[in-house]
Amino acid sequence: MSILEPSDGTLRQWLDNPDRSIDHLECLHIFRQIIEIVNVAHLQGVVIHNIRPSCFVMSSFNCISFIESASCSSSGSDSNNEAVKLVDQNKVGELISSSPVCCGLTQQRRLPAHEDSKLDISPTITYPRDSEGNDQPGVSQSDAETLSCLRSTSAFPMTLSSIETKEYDRWETWRTMPSKQILSMEINWYTSPEEASGAPSTYASDVYRLGVLLFELFSTFSTEDEKLRMMSNLRHRVLPPQLLLKWPKEASFCLWLLHPQPNIRPSMSEVLQSEFLDESRDNAEEREAAIKIKEEIEGQEVLLQFLLQMKQKKQEEADRLHDIVGCLSSDIEEVVVQQSFLLNKNGTHTELEKNNGVGLEKLEALPSSVVLKDSTSLCSRKRSKPSTDVYQSNIGPGSSKSMMTKSSQMMKNFEKLELAYFSTRIKTIRPEPRSQNRGSPGNSTVQGSNMRTEESNFSSIDNLATRGCITNARQSGWVSPFVDGLCKYLSYSRVKVRANLKQADLLNSSNLVCSMSFDRDKEFFATAGVNRKIKVFECNMVLNEDLDIHYPVIEMSSRSKVSSVCWNSYIKNQIASSDFDGVVQVWDSTRGQAFMDLREHEKRVWSVDFSRADPTRLASGGDDCAVKLWNINQGASIGTIRTKANVCCVQFPPNSAHTIAVGSADHKVYLYDLRNTRVPCCTLVSHMKTVSCVKFIDSTTLVSASTDNTLKLWDLSVDSSRVIASPAQTFKGHTNLKVFIYYKAFPMPVLSYKFDSNDPLTGQEIYDAPQFISCVCWRGQSSILVAANSTGNIKILEMV
Repeated sequence: MSILEPSDGTLRQWLDNPDRSIDHLECLHIFRQIIEIVNVAHLQGVVIHNIRPSCFVMSSFNCISFIESASCSSSGSDSNNEAVKLVDQNKVGELISSSPVCCGLTQQRRLPAHEDSKLDISPTITYPRDSEGNDQPGVSQSDAETLSCLRSTSAFPMTLSSIETKEYDRWETWRTMPSKQILSMEINWYTSPEEASGAPSTYASDVYRLGVLLFELFSTFSTEDEKLRMMSNLRHRVLPPQLLLKWPKEASFCLWLLHPQPNIRPSMSEVLQSEFLDESRDNAEEREAAIKIKEEIEGQEVLLQFLLQMKQKKQEEADRLHDIVGCLSSDIEEVVVQQSFLLNKNGTHTELEKNNGVGLEKLEALPSSVVLKDSTSLCSRKRSKPSTDVYQSNIGPGSSKSMMTKSSQMMKNFEKLELAYFSTRIKTIRPEPRSQNRGSPGNSTVQGSNMRTEESNFSSIDNLATRGCITNARQSGWVSPFVDGLCKYLSYSRVKVRANLKQADLLNSSNLVCSMSFDRDKEFFATAGVNRKIKVFECNMVLNEDLDIHYPVIEMSSRSKVSSVCWNSYIKNQIASSDFDGVVQVWDSTRGQAFMDLREHEKRVWSVDFSRADPTRLASGGDDCAVKLWNINQGASIGTIRTKANVCCVQFPPNSAHTIAVGSADHKVYLYDLRNTRVPCCTLVSHMKTVSCVKFIDSTTLVSASTDNTLKLWDLSVDSSRVIASPAQTFKGHTNLKVFIYYKAFPMPVLSYKFDSNDPLTGQEIYDAPQFISCVCWRGQSSILVAANSTGNIKILEMV
């Protein structure tokens, strides 16, 4: 059984639409479909009693489906009153639903065979009395209440089983049912005169009902009273004048079908062969041909519009590419001029080689306790080899191998460098303001807007060109920073493991390293974590000794799990720590003892930091939404900053003891002037989740890391507003499964390293999916960094 689409409606609903206008061909198309359905049933010896608009569903394409079964079992007579065999209801359903004239239409509803026996079929006809005592044909008295929920009923009275009622309700739930009064009147309208007189239903009765249906198709009524009057007159074959004048052929055919004597009405074969239907069929074919041609013309029009729009779009892309090529040509000329100037300044190629041999400045890497997902991939598009005429004549033989290596690495990361070039170029041509808002730091709308703006800046080269930032004007300001970043980006090809500290505690399953820090002279580094121990290692000894196990020079035990450690930048032997119990301690690393216990925090402390400008000042922040300021010469805090959310990290800038950066669980970074801590002097609002780490690279450059898998670089010198919503650079797409290394000028990683874990018993490296990188720490401005993971494994890495 095919379920009808919810967009379909009954023919009754379509006919009673007050806005319906009569379309001649449309009405004949509907009428012809119903005639073919009735003809199929008559050919099989079945009388269809329910030829009424409520028993047909019309789709949006004017396809008619018969949804009600024929009478359960009936006999009929043709125009010559010949006997017709009885066919049960299921047979009727099969005949109609499988008929070729119903192709594409839904099957009619019919009951399963085992339910037919539940129907009480009576050969006699009884009619309930109306209010005036007259017979109301077509409905038994016992079925009067059923009319309000059924769309049709047989001309023979029957008792509907509960199973049939439930099935019918399931079919009808999505459609608006006609009122009881309309349904009763419809049954009366479509009852033939002989049926009203008590005679059995015949084929001619179905023909009479077709005449009533034809009349309704070509008639519209302004009021309900008018319709009732016209439909009542129809039984006496009285047609309205407007129908006779406007549709004379239809009116004549309708009167033939409505003849009061059944033997004078046409048979179905005569109806199908009538000149009226032949002419309408020819007109319908012409109309269908015209519609088909119109559809083809509309299709061509749509295709033409599509091609024109695509041509316009491609032309715009070509214009953008033309601007980009012009910009590149201008930059190539600028680089050639600067290269010639440098060659002339240095004198000879030999002097140039000597300067190149001195070595590049160490990479300015971004310190972070998170890692980034590896995004390095080979260039997917075939590109023509760039011309080398410009630089081949200027490179000495001694540097050819190095140049080839850099060229290979450049081609491997071509798309990323291409994007970095345009992002650098756009900033030098027309820098964008860092903030569009000077209102409340909590303005999430501004934050979201600026996030989308920032992401769109680096989404594609076409977008950059579209914004009008690429011009042919020569702009030399971009060359020096970009070439500096390019050289540093191409200076390193891999990460080498210099040492592996296999110092996991076999008796303690919790060896997560939470924090690491180098001392003032970068000779020692301290590690701390959930094993409640602070271990100090001598860096050069670990690097120079070829040992499997490295022992700390000193080990200090804490009463609780340690969350953070920090060396004093002036007093070499002082280390500050914070723990999960909310205690801040200051240790003397030479004696291995704590000489200060600061216990004013109410909950866990996540971060502690010494001021580099004032080595006696210390700051800490934690889950109690407070930043505590300390002086190592005093036993109590010297100030408190109350925040709205948990404090996850704190750090002093390198040149000031009056400013502090605070990373918060409310997704923001706050900068406070310690001389007035009532409100932050600046708020950075671009992260989407908790800010887990902040780090000053210099006095005006800050890096923030977040659990939203991004690092953000902030330039604090270009904006004096209270709220900064656009970082200078965003490094995104990482998880904490690898160590990622960035150069601050480029958004893509320079290198990455996969951190394997070691079996504590065998010492063999094994892959452990649950492990993650817990913290990293650079050794000053060198190319060496220390990284640790969640299993307590520590490695010293070097970029080579």
